[in-house]
Amino acid sequence: MNEPRQRRFPAAHEDMHVADTVRETPQTRDPAYRLAFDDRDFLCRDELRPVRLQLELLKTQLVLDEHGIESTIVMFGGARIRDPENVAGATEEITALSHYYDEARAFSKIMTEKSMLSNNRENVIVTGGGPGVMEAGNRGAADAGGASIGLNIVLPHEQAPNEYVTPELCFNFHYFAIRKMHFLMRAKAICVFPGGFGTLDELFESLTLIQTGRMDPVPILLFGRAFWDSIVNWQALSDAGTISADDLKLFKFVETAAEAVDTIKNWPKF
Repeated sequence: MNEPRQRRFPAAHEDMHVADTVRETPQTRDPAYRLAFDDRDFLCRDELRPVRLQLELLKTQLVLDEHGIESTIVMFGGARIRDPENVAGATEEITALSHYYDEARAFSKIMTEKSMLSNNRENVIVTGGGPGVMEAGNRGAADAGGASIGLNIVLPHEQAPNEYVTPELCFNFHYFAIRKMHFLMRAKAICVFPGGFGTLDELFESLTLIQTGRMDPVPILLFGRAFWDSIVNWQALSDAGTISADDLKLFKFVETAAEAVDTIKNWPKF
């Protein structure tokens, strides 16, 4: 058996410790003396944006690799969609959409039970980690006793992760672009529930990447045809020639968790 390879040079943590123990002088107090990777002010400079982008991409990638996660089922949906048991004070419109919380939770539970057959390596649920439909997705995975991923982002509101995300798979992002990359890099299916601007952004980026061949086709399911038809005139896009008729085949409408599971199962090449 090969012996573990010994380090030739000090580890970064070791040098951080040594630097902290150096006698304080005018020179060591100046920010210029700080180790670059241990200097928050330096790392937050505008010129370091490319480095921060790379770090956000790498951190999540490395952690998911360490947990052996190979593929995911993505769940997008509105933060304002409430648990039907907690709709006090909600508008009539939001209350009418609350049943999608239950459908999201039920769908996630079923898919997580299937994922657990691979020790949560394949088709692991991933959400934006916040409230609403995102909470329902992580909650359904917890109902099944399995793991789920949360990809949070720092926002003035909704930034705290919901309590059902698996703690060691709960990430926080500064850049929307890197967060969306991680949603789609391992996606085997994308389920989109009613939502607002963020949900629309995520849906249309997914459709664009598949339409343009920049991403392999995966099932895209839109929960609630009445909702989606009321806000997007899909046929008008095709009739105007701004998309092709075949582009309308990139997604399917579903109403329930059971229908979604069946649609994914029977999707060509899934």
